[in-house]
Amino acid sequence: MSQSPASKAQYQGMKVLVMGLGLHGGGLASVQYLARKGAQITVTDLRDEKTLASSLKPLKSLPSIRYVLGHHDPEDFKKADMVIKNPGVRPDSPYLALNQCIETDLSLFLAHSPARLIGITGSKGKSSAASALHWVLTAAQTQGLIPGKAYVGGNITVSPLAFLDDLSAEDTVVLELSSWQLGDLQGRVQEEVVDAGGKPKALLKPQAAVFTSLLPDHLDRYGTMEAYIGDKRILYQGQDPQDLTVAPDDPWGRSFLAETQGRPQVYGETPLPIDLTGGWLTGPSGPGLARLKGASPIPVEVVPSQLRIPGYHQKKNLLAAGLALLDLGLPAGFIRDALGSFPGIEHRLEWFHEAGGIRFYNDTAATIPDAAAAAVRAFTAPVVLVTGGTDKKLDFTPLVQAATQAKALILLAGTGSDRLRPLLEEVFCSYRGPFDSVDQAVSASLEAARPGDVVVFSPGCASFGMFLNEFHRGRQWKEAVRRLTGKGTNG
Repeated sequence: MSQSPASKAQYQGMKVLVMGLGLHGGGLASVQYLARKGAQITVTDLRDEKTLASSLKPLKSLPSIRYVLGHHDPEDFKKADMVIKNPGVRPDSPYLALNQCIETDLSLFLAHSPARLIGITGSKGKSSAASALHWVLTAAQTQGLIPGKAYVGGNITVSPLAFLDDLSAEDTVVLELSSWQLGDLQGRVQEEVVDAGGKPKALLKPQAAVFTSLLPDHLDRYGTMEAYIGDKRILYQGQDPQDLTVAPDDPWGRSFLAETQGRPQVYGETPLPIDLTGGWLTGPSGPGLARLKGASPIPVEVVPSQLRIPGYHQKKNLLAAGLALLDLGLPAGFIRDALGSFPGIEHRLEWFHEAGGIRFYNDTAATIPDAAAAAVRAFTAPVVLVTGGTDKKLDFTPLVQAATQAKALILLAGTGSDRLRPLLEEVFCSYRGPFDSVDQAVSASLEAARPGDVVVFSPGCASFGMFLNEFHRGRQWKEAVRRLTGKGTNG
């Protein structure tokens, strides 16, 4: 990648190639932002017009855009002044080698944003933690506890380019960052901004860098856990001692805290020694406590015992968010109350429907086995688990262990389910399916569930095959449940 994105003035008349319009908002926001700046834009994507319909529709009012869909033309890459790369595009794509100026929506945003930045990454829980941070910051700004406005974007399917022009120095932006997005920022600097030693500052320099749980993921792309975690490390590599790094009390998290130049804070499930700062949970039914450097040795409560969202893992996500909020200067009691009112977000253990005394949840963002296992453990009521999908070359052991605790197990078809079936049979765990449609899976879950049970769709696998992406998968699940169960009660 080039070392410094073009300035705002330079976008006028620039020939820009957007590689990967996608369905998550980054490509769309890049096109809209650069069109407003006067760039000449070509969009290229390997998918066809029908598949990309939801992203193409908002661009109909911009007739000057040129589209190359269903394939890539090498000449487009050679002639472009700048290529905007979708995070899903591998950095070793031969097409990218045809151009010297490769950017992303995030690199453009970071080059121009005046706002305070909080960065969040992890394997699972980062969307919930980012949304909880935004929820509390919005409440704090409404009450005048901190200035400006709060925004959230990044991997959460809202590109920060969508609100870049609205930002001021008083605002706070919470950025959820995937490993792919972080990898695209490796080594990126602001050449026009230097530190006290005369070296260019990193393009990514969050005031707070927050890590949620770190679990095996995307090994089909990275090959090793070390390579995957290596991209996660980029989140704090531009920090200095004025910044904060929050990480879990596990081997990866401890390595982050030992390496960062920021102020380290650890969080976990056991009380911290008096000489350490950070937070801990007091148990599944207890609050989350925190202790800051220089503060009273008596810990303060930042996460309440009772939350609106289920799951011990979700309480841990909110504890990570609470530590960052406490460091920003917000009162502990305010943080606790605001986190207690956080309703959760779509696709993450989302209660969306109840019919016949059965509650239905959508946890389609659980794309790794560990996340699906956590979903089963999140409930005290009997669980009918709907799981399975496309294989990501991950260890299914956590999901197999949790599946034995479920009242019933329903499998969706896919390469991941093909791997999962013999593992379930080894431990004599019965299942229904695999089913080739969501409707069949819903029908099977209705046969298995009784009043007082919960039906949880938590795939533990990728969504390729039957669905465009995990969010399309979740919407299909919710639509099928509502259609096949009647009106019921919506969550």
